[in-house]
Amino acid sequence: LRSEILPGWQSTLSLWQLNSVSELLFVGDAGTTEPSRPSHRYGVEWTNFVTLSRKLAFDADIAWSHARFRDQAVEGNHIPGAMTATANVGISLSRLGPWSGALRVRYFGPRPLIENNSIRSAGSTLSNLRIGYQLAPRTQLMLDVYNLFNRKVNDIEYWYASHLRGESTPVDARHMHPTEPRSLRVSLSHRF
Repeated sequence: LRSEILPGWQSTLSLWQLNSVSELLFVGDAGTTEPSRPSHRYGVEWTNFVTLSRKLAFDADIAWSHARFRDQAVEGNHIPGAMTATANVGISLSRLGPWSGALRVRYFGPRPLIENNSIRSAGSTLSNLRIGYQLAPRTQLMLDVYNLFNRKVNDIEYWYASHLRGESTPVDARHMHPTEPRSLRVSLSHRF
């Protein structure tokens, strides 16, 4: 469903569902994926773009989904790593003389790490900033600041058994990749 609710506000609402014969699940120490049980997913996505003025725009993408294995098993029917809620919100400024800018916030909600949903990841929120300066009609200098507030969150989390040197048996544990700390990138672009 797509509409222009008010002048300058474009909005899209999508309902979806997906039946898979086999989910691909991450295998910890092997670092690969392998086929798993059949699954059923459904959800809703709401996308918005609002032009507030000639210089200011706002956008927001919000999604909710439900993901479960279709068959019943002793270990449970939650799909490891399947997020329930995500959001991506941004505000953009342009035509401020040679200046432009954008601020984006991304949210990933908690998700089950094992099938019985007893172990879950934490949610994460990250912000990124972009400032641009038009040097010439076809040349722009940009500064990007990633992880603007230097948040200490994980990009990804898994729960699986790993076997380290010195351990007599594999140990079930949380494995994660932390988000990169605040970082800067300067870029120069020229359109030919």
